[in-house]
Amino acid sequence: MFTGLVECTGNVLATENRGAETRLRIAPASMRDFVMGESIAVNGVCLTVDSFGADWFSAYASAETMGCTSLGSLSSGSLVNLERALALGDRLGGHLVSGHVDSIAEVASVTPAGESKIYRVTYPAEYGPQVIEKGSVALDGISLTVNACGQDWLEVNIIPETQRVTTISKWAAGVRVNIETDLIGKYVQRMVAPWVNGASPSTPKSNLTEEFLRKNGF
Repeated sequence: MFTGLVECTGNVLATENRGAETRLRIAPASMRDFVMGESIAVNGVCLTVDSFGADWFSAYASAETMGCTSLGSLSSGSLVNLERALALGDRLGGHLVSGHVDSIAEVASVTPAGESKIYRVTYPAEYGPQVIEKGSVALDGISLTVNACGQDWLEVNIIPETQRVTTISKWAAGVRVNIETDLIGKYVQRMVAPWVNGASPSTPKSNLTEEFLRKNGF
């Protein structure tokens, strides 16, 4: 489990492709003292450390991971966001992030707003119900607050500090990023689905609708 607060960025030293699978070797800017088997989020994707040196670590990405994330676009020299797994007792400064990416999103536009920048990102419409205004979303592992959203897009306001310490300052229209929607929202959607959609003809119609959940912060 992660928080979406990026600890540091890192440089990809090498990618070793094995068919649909890949092993990544990454040199973090400041992260050290790696532990075999620990989890590290790389651009929001939870990966397991399987070898390491004093200032680098290696992690394996399966065909499933490569197929549903943007890790396939990484190459030697790429910059990535890194975060170690949350320890019990740590401050939860961002929001609960699992590191299990839902889909690949695409940056549609970047607009200056004072010292900040507003990024509009598009994604498959099926994830629209899991994104709400003023809710949380993780983009390439960065915990962000949704300023505005529609069925297949959202906007986030990026302050100077976030631009400085993450890869987001490199994003431009057309860049593909990993998106993980709100963890709690996904469980709520799954749990209420039988009542919203009607589990059987004998099931009483519920007043619990998608619109009701959005208005009440779910």
